Amino acid sequence: MSNQLKRIVDSSQWLPANIRATVLSKILGKVVPYVGTSGLLYEEISSQRVIVSIRNQKKVQNHINGVHAAAMALLAETATGFVVGINLPDDKLPLIKSLKVDYHRRTKGDMRAVATLDAADIARIHQEAKGEILVPVTVTDESGNEPIQCEMVWAWVPKNK
Repeated sequence: MSNQLKRIVDSSQWLPANIRATVLSKILGKVVPYVGTSGLLYEEISSQRVIVSIRNQKKVQNHINGVHAAAMALLAETATGFVVGINLPDDKLPLIKSLKVDYHRRTKGDMRAVATLDAADIARIHQEAKGEILVPVTVTDESGNEPIQCEMVWAWVPKNK
């Protein structure tokens, strides 16, 4: 399977982990400009798991100095989208179909999203010409709590030639 995102990630494997995360974040921030503007950091990208974090800094804060609700949703959407995207052949297009975020409590500090796919999900993405999948994601803040619960449904369709 040909996958441009996987080629980008694989080409950075020789870098030390902290430098690799920064380099990948800069490159992928240019692929999706809004993600780059928000300062998301790609800590890990594999076909089974993507970890993305965001620092609680002024450019993403709300009126109470926490990470803004829209930035939290972006964090979860990005992690889930990239775990789908790294498994899609280049002739398929990933599309967010449904994004549900329930906000339960104030956040403390920086945040992290962990999105995962199991072997059966990955096989479906590889084999089906088009489809959709609910991607599990956990979003935690600096205290280890989960201030939000998310449901992200991603679809994939053939790219138009």
